[in-house]
Order: sequence, then C-alpha cells, then structure tokens
Amino acid sequence: MAEQSSADAVVVGAGPAGSAAALELARAGRSVILLERGPFPGAKNVYGGVVYGRVLDEVLPGWWEDVPVQRWVTRRSTMMMTPTQALTVDFRTQDWGSAPYNGMTTYRADFDTWLAGKAVDAGAQLVTSTVATELLRDPSGRVVGVRTDRPDGDIRAQFVVACDGVNSFLAKQAGLLPRTNPEHQTLGVKETLSLPRRTIEERFGLNGDDGADFEIVGCTGEIPGGGFLYTNRDTVSVGVVLSLTGLAKSGRRPEEVLADLKAHPAIAPYLRGAELKEYSAHLIPEGGYRSMPPLTADGLLVAGDAAAMCLAAGIWLEGVNFAIGSGLAAGRTAAEAIAAGDPTRLAGYRKRLADNFVLTDHKNLQGAPHLVLSDRVQRQYPRLLCDFAQEVFTVRNPKPKPGLGKLFRRTAARHGVRLRQLAADAWAGFRVFG
Repeated sequence: MAEQSSADAVVVGAGPAGSAAALELARAGRSVILLERGPFPGAKNVYGGVVYGRVLDEVLPGWWEDVPVQRWVTRRSTMMMTPTQALTVDFRTQDWGSAPYNGMTTYRADFDTWLAGKAVDAGAQLVTSTVATELLRDPSGRVVGVRTDRPDGDIRAQFVVACDGVNSFLAKQAGLLPRTNPEHQTLGVKETLSLPRRTIEERFGLNGDDGADFEIVGCTGEIPGGGFLYTNRDTVSVGVVLSLTGLAKSGRRPEEVLADLKAHPAIAPYLRGAELKEYSAHLIPEGGYRSMPPLTADGLLVAGDAAAMCLAAGIWLEGVNFAIGSGLAAGRTAAEAIAAGDPTRLAGYRKRLADNFVLTDHKNLQGAPHLVLSDRVQRQYPRLLCDFAQEVFTVRNPKPKPGLGKLFRRTAARHGVRLRQLAADAWAGFRVFG
C-alpha cells in the first residue's frame, strides 16, 4: 500500500458488500483499494449458513461452477416449537438442486475469500490486516479518503465505500448512523458441529450435494428471537438469534438458550454424537427499512450491514444477497460519478437500490420485524398451533372426534387467544407479506 497511497476509490471491508463494490469499480477501469482488517477476507466472520447467490448472475455468469459451496439447499423447513412439541412445514424440491440453484450453505471464510478474489482478478488491490481508523476530509468537509493504522497509511480517494459491518465506525463518524439502538439489533450465536457426511445425509434425508435449512420459531423461551439448523458437507450449524433487549431482561446467557434448542426432542436426534468445532457470536442489524441510515454523504457511500441491509422477515431471512446487491450498486454509482467528473452524483445510489430488490424488498416488508418479534407470534401462536395439532391427532375413543372448528376455538381459548385478535394478526401478516 505504501506504493499507492491514492486511488479512485477505497472500499473498507472485504465482506460481500465490499468485494462486490470493488469488483464493479475495477471492472469499470477505476483504481480501487479494498481494505480488510482481518488477515484474509472472511477471517472475522462467524457466519455459516444459507447464501442466495442469484444476485451474482449478471456480474459473474456461471458463478456456481467455482463458488465454494457446502451444499445446495433442496429442503426448507419452518418449525413452530414449544419446549416439548414441534410442528413443521417441510418443503423439498429438486428444482433447487441444479443450476442456477436457489440457495446454498457455505462458510463465510471461504465465500468471502472467493468473492474478494474475483475483485482482485478484475484489478482491485486487496490490503489485509489494516484498519481504517478515520475519515479524511478536505477543507469543505467532503470525505476524500481514510486514515489507517499503518505508518503513513493515509489513502486519498475520490470516494469511500463503507462496508465495515454492523455499527459501522465510518458511517458513525460521517454522522449517518445515530447512536446504537439495541431495539434494532439481535445477537446471533452459533455452534458448528462435525458429523460424518453420510450420517448427515441419512439423518436429514439428503443425497449427494443436497442440503437442508431449518428455521425455527418459539425456541427462545421468553426472549424474542428464533433458531436455525443448516447442513454443511460434514458439519451442521445450529444457533439462535436473540433480541438484545429481551436477552438483557431475561438474565440468561445466550449459550443456555442454544443448549435448550440442541436438547429439544425435535432437534437432538439430528445432533447425536456431533463434536463441537466452533462457537461464535455476532451482532445482526434487524431493524429493517425503518432503521436504515442515510446511504450517502459527500464523498461516502454506505452498503451492506453498515446500512442495516439485513432482511429478517420470518419467512425470508437474508443478508448476504442484500450486501452483494448494495455493494454492486455502490460500486456502479461511484464509477459513474468518477467517469462524469461529478462527485455530487451519489443520489443515483439510492435510486438504483430502489429500482432493484434491495430497497424494494426492505420497504415492502418494513413491518415484518415488529410483527415477527411480537409476543403472540413468538410465544402464543407456536403453543396454540402445536397444541391444536396434538389435539387433532389425539384419538380419544370411545369419545367421538370433535369438529376442527370447535377444537380450534377451544384450544385458542385455553391459550388466551381471541379469534378477533387472531384475525387482526392474520390481516397484519397479509398486509406485510401479501
């Protein structure tokens, strides 16, 4: 880096958003420095889950041929859980098991290194083990680069793209991120457990490179949140995502909640005999559209988790695809502004995001976080549905079978759920997801 202390653009953070931005800038013929604080891209990430890669179709045609995939997800299960019950909607399709695929499980250390490599191949300069400590400004206050923790490590640039993750230091320094609001963040804790490949395939009913993705509601007790279970090639990832405020009020440790999930009778058989390889924790921005900061300042663009672009909508739990999509848009916007010689042309960034899935999906589903984390969805409805299913399938001869409507009303009353309340929530759900 000492040989090149200036560039057309500097991108901070070599995660999916940063690498995508650097890829677009480099392909546009712009000099770009991609900074990563870890020893390699993905070194600081603890994520190991599902990535939806179709956002790469246009920029990396045939990306699935060399992406570091663990398994292609062909089984998607949504589970409603109580301490002793589980009701599951289990969907399988082989349509997702061939190109261009739908979702894949992957290790972020592998995936981030792969995507950053594509940016380097296009001409970006990757600089690792380097922290951006401060924004550089000109006398007018415009951002003109970053200061790093290296001696003589200032990097001058026409634009800075901040992809430095949740609680972005650079976005805060630019005055774009307000004081951290714990209501808009969750804590994800995960264990990666090793199992023989054949054992995973037998237990989850998989073949070859097929994979499974379980999303779970009702598994976190009094703490709003959810759980997950993913299959990798010879490991499984199991974890919980917990409301920060709910966790603080509960007085519980996150590993205790995770231990309860692992011991649940619907989950424990999948994990029997597994050995712990990794335990990790990570903050997740889950405030959605309503918590997004301004996306630009003079000379600065913000993308990925730094801009709270993580979709936690119950049915859809996505982040990497939004990071890539926003990174691509940021890179294209900066490249166009540089080509035009007009550093004020950053307003096109938000329009570009609004014209594609990134802001459209977040805006359409902006009410989802509040609904999904409500007490009724988190606690009452899983218990109601599980008990109703148990009643339906319990045979009480010589008593005749009750009508389903009567049975449901009786179960709802036992759980303190009024039908009018249930209808109101159903209508709210339709408005959010419809």
